[in-house]
Amino acid sequence: MSEDPSKQYWYNMKTGQVEHGYESSVVDRVGPFGTEDEASHALEKLRANSAKWAEDEAREQR
Repeated sequence: MSEDPSKQYWYNMKTGQVEHGYESSVVDRVGPFGTEDEASHALEKLRANSAKWAEDEAREQR
C-alpha cells in the first residue's frame, strides 16, 4: 500500500463511522482502506479474515 495512510479511509470501531485520515485514536480505528466504501465494509472484512484464520489454524492442528 503506497498511499499515505493519513490520507486514506479508516473505520472507527467505537463510533461505527468511516473517517478520512487520522481523525480518532489509533485504538479505535481499523484500516487503512483505499476508498470510503471499502472502509464502510470493514466489519465484514474483519469477520471474513477471522473465519479464514480460524479455519487455517484448525487445519494446521490436524
